[in-house]
Amino acid sequence: KAIKAFQQLLYVCPDFARANEVHLRLGLMFKVNGDYETALKHLQLAYLDSSSPTLSSKLEIRFHIAHLYEVQSKHKAAKVAYEQLLNEKQLTPQIKADIYRQLGWMYHSIDSLGDKRSRETFAIHYLQKSIESIPTSGQSLYLLGRCFAGLNKVHDAFIAYRNSVEKSEGNADTWCSIGVLYQQQNQPMDALQAYICAVQLDKSHKAAWTNLGILYESCSQPRDAFACFLNATRTQEGGAQSVVVGGGKLNNLQQRIKFLQSQLAHAPMPSITSKRRQLPSIEEAWNLPISAEMSSRQQQQQSAQATHRQFQKTPTGQQCIVGPPPPYPNAQAAPIAAKRFKVEDGGAQRRPGQPSFYLTQQQLQMLQYLQQNQANLPPHQQELLAQLTQQYRLMQQHQQQLRLQQQRATTQGARPFAQQGNGTAAFQAARTPPTGTVAQTGFADSTGANFPAATGHTQPAAGMPFKAATGTPTTFQSMDFVATSPTITPSQSDLGVTDQELRAILSQRDIATTLAENLLKQFGSDDIDIKEEVPDVASIVADSTTNPQKSPPMKCEVTSTSNVKPVIPKREIKVEPVLKIEKLFEGDQKPRFSIDMDSKVIMEMCKSLDSKQPPPPCCILAPDTPPPCPPDCPPQRLTREQLQPPTPSVHLENKKHAFSPQLQEFCLKHPIAVIRGMAAALKLDLGLFSTKTLVEANPDHSVEVRTQMHQSSDENWDIGQAKRVWACISHRSHTTIAKYAQYQASSFQDSLKDERDKTSGVHTFSDSDSKDSMSNSGTNGKKKKLKNNSKTLRFGTNVDLSDERKWKPQLQELQKLPAFARVVSAANMLSHVGHVILGMNTVQLYMKVPGSRTPGHQENNNFCSININIGPGDCEWFAVPDAYWGGIHGQCDKNNINYLHGSWWPVLEDLYKANIPVYRFIQRPGDLVWVNAGCVHWVQAIGWCNNIAWNVGPLTGRQYQLGIERYEWNKLQSFKSIVPMVHLSWNLARNIKVSDPKLFETIKNCLLQTMKNVMMTLEYVKTKGIEVRFHGRGKNEASHYCGQCEVEVFNVLFIREQEKRHVVHCLGCARKQTPSLQGFVCLEEYRLSELTQVYDAFILHSPQPQVVAPIATTSS
Repeated sequence: KAIKAFQQLLYVCPDFARANEVHLRLGLMFKVNGDYETALKHLQLAYLDSSSPTLSSKLEIRFHIAHLYEVQSKHKAAKVAYEQLLNEKQLTPQIKADIYRQLGWMYHSIDSLGDKRSRETFAIHYLQKSIESIPTSGQSLYLLGRCFAGLNKVHDAFIAYRNSVEKSEGNADTWCSIGVLYQQQNQPMDALQAYICAVQLDKSHKAAWTNLGILYESCSQPRDAFACFLNATRTQEGGAQSVVVGGGKLNNLQQRIKFLQSQLAHAPMPSITSKRRQLPSIEEAWNLPISAEMSSRQQQQQSAQATHRQFQKTPTGQQCIVGPPPPYPNAQAAPIAAKRFKVEDGGAQRRPGQPSFYLTQQQLQMLQYLQQNQANLPPHQQELLAQLTQQYRLMQQHQQQLRLQQQRATTQGARPFAQQGNGTAAFQAARTPPTGTVAQTGFADSTGANFPAATGHTQPAAGMPFKAATGTPTTFQSMDFVATSPTITPSQSDLGVTDQELRAILSQRDIATTLAENLLKQFGSDDIDIKEEVPDVASIVADSTTNPQKSPPMKCEVTSTSNVKPVIPKREIKVEPVLKIEKLFEGDQKPRFSIDMDSKVIMEMCKSLDSKQPPPPCCILAPDTPPPCPPDCPPQRLTREQLQPPTPSVHLENKKHAFSPQLQEFCLKHPIAVIRGMAAALKLDLGLFSTKTLVEANPDHSVEVRTQMHQSSDENWDIGQAKRVWACISHRSHTTIAKYAQYQASSFQDSLKDERDKTSGVHTFSDSDSKDSMSNSGTNGKKKKLKNNSKTLRFGTNVDLSDERKWKPQLQELQKLPAFARVVSAANMLSHVGHVILGMNTVQLYMKVPGSRTPGHQENNNFCSININIGPGDCEWFAVPDAYWGGIHGQCDKNNINYLHGSWWPVLEDLYKANIPVYRFIQRPGDLVWVNAGCVHWVQAIGWCNNIAWNVGPLTGRQYQLGIERYEWNKLQSFKSIVPMVHLSWNLARNIKVSDPKLFETIKNCLLQTMKNVMMTLEYVKTKGIEVRFHGRGKNEASHYCGQCEVEVFNVLFIREQEKRHVVHCLGCARKQTPSLQGFVCLEEYRLSELTQVYDAFILHSPQPQVVAPIATTSS
């Protein structure tokens, strides 16, 4: 909602006084959300805007830009940006520490930055420099420990980890790494304690759970190992870490769980005489008091949390909440809340004599956290929230009764609790851990008589931490430890948490979240008053170790001490100064323009306006139209049959049918249509587009390649094959036609070999048995998916066929098509742009192997498209009517994918549940698919084939309206519109006679709004003393876009040299850099007199009647 509000603000008022602050906040929010491309754009706009100061310095913004390069895997660009920042003399210690930390970890984890030895040297150097800048940086200390562990410098690694714990004890990764070190050194009890610390800090920490399971299994405690492995897999679904394990790790874990499950099913019941376990069970370990250091630090941390009234996030975005341990898999019968678990802080226990519904301090903190994140809670946490809220209300009622009793009581004995001073001393004792010898390392083993604490006599070797004196050292089985990274390569030097894991921590969403959120927290010192109200919960958390009878409880908040409310309110954010909405819109006193006015009247009205003020933003939609937004889906509930409608299709018998005007009407009437036999009816030579002919013609021609996963068309799995997702994996590279042709041919040969080697036949689609049905994804698709599980493929896309010198025979062959489907036609809007738009008013070719995917999308600016299958294989299409695109946009948001530039493949069941219908059909060789304006579609190749495609723009009011709506929505989304709709509109006004009233009115309004904007801009520029030079336009000259915000710039260009090249700016971006416009050259492409002539000459013409012959159609 915040993103949407900020985007609408910038759309309605791009000259808003604090626009740079808005861009900065948008950049940080998109960074937190993982939309790095959009984040980079907004941060760059914030950095370039010098019109007003931001709460963050330019250097901080540059750091975020450099970090975005890093998370996008542009490591060299990131390294250069970081190093350039280090040359700045005004760096604060915090920014300097952050830069050194990022550089250090990049050198440690990125192979392309040099050989391993030199990289490790640089990594340690930079991390030490980071620590010098900010000695309290627990994260830098942790990463330094990782570097030492990677070099097998165990003692140095341990010291770094210990220092990290002292500085930032809330980092579960640090404790997990400490556990790995202990586990490697045969110190199972110490390892256990470290892992328990990790999972108490972050219950979804997959690496800690997995390593703890390995530890238990190596100590012959399969029941505990099974519980740990189960908890590790549960973090895949709804945990804080979205962990994907490469190299089959997740599958191995599942296999291990099944093995242990079967082993436990046949295991004898444990008896009293059974051999004593080497390690305490999970539940026992969870309840063991940890070291005094950890306990005291967590008390300090909780105190700080109560003061600041919010949960501080750890460096990896984890919440520091310690609650009861996740249950054993067979313990569902006993509610977790029924048992009171011990935790590190004695203040988290209920006092003796309190009712059972009283919340502990830990439960109060949990309630606070759940309430703050109420909108994003999974079902089981929502149930917990309801339970805790009910208990909290009962506790409040009981406390109120106690206060009333206290007021009526006349003696001390009438009070329900005995006074103990201020309540602090009594609970200080509860925080003191059992007596034990603290090891040299700073970690104590306080397990009692069965597991005595470490002493100096048990030191195994010089420089190594003491290990718990548990008797005979354990010999561990040869097993891999698991880390939390997307791709994991276990190494002997540091098995538990790999380099890729920390790279994920630093270079992906977690660190992006931390850096961005930390900066967001700094906002508001001047203009934003953030009041976080948590009434009685906050006071009880802060006061649970003191007198419970204080009356009334005080509310803790940052800037206010207003009265306590009876319920827990949500966080309130008060923004000052209040933005007056009337400033964003033109008042009624301003003149209203109309398309019925001629240019002279319009010019006089523009001159009567205040020319010292910059012109308002130019919108080419109808006047008083609200900011564009995705439409709601039609409300009508559809049946299962209606959700799978038949695809409109027509079979052409001859050339006459192909050129019938009714064929165009048929296409324009449906969201998508298949024209069967088009190539045969027109005798098109499709061989001209075959791979063989392409190689012979231009073997070295460039091909963009997308590397994808092979999956059946109705499925889309994540990289770990664990769950269905919308994100479509597709990585870009480049090759040549000749090289891709070789790959395409070898792929076909491999398939033939597989067919010969099969013992039983597996059905595959062919030209003869392709059908437009819903059954193609049944058993056959599943077999194919299993056969090709986890295989990758390469899809040759966007082969440019625009050069007539290279592809003359191919382009001439397409002239046989009817006018409405041709690449160039007077009836095609895109032919009036006046310059090339690659892939839209030119032909592009796609070279495919089975499984090649074109992810879901709408065509650029909602124009129609033509696609012809060259063959020899088939393609499967999915399409959704344009009326439902808002629903698909909502599904993309739900799956955290950018609708406009993300790569997504819809899950069909998600669409059906959302009442969104889907067309599904097969395109055979020679079939032409017509995609109507705004239709959402995605395509997968069934066989080996080539396709050709381009866009067309029918001269209809609907096509033009959808085009300008998307043009304006792209502007709101800061997304570049490839079709320059303003430039196109003026060319249409010059070139065509319009008889459609709706089309005429929308084009005329566009001319009015843009001409008015040009007039007002020229008047404003004159007041600044800037000379406007006539520049004109060259033949086939491309339309111009602002080099900063990427909006189309029409007629009046502001030019400034940047990085030794001349860059076009819009007026808004030019003013943000220099309000006086000094240093800019102002150029005019058309004289104002020319524009007024075109405007006045554009009138509505009377239509000419046409007689059309009927054509037979079918639905498939």
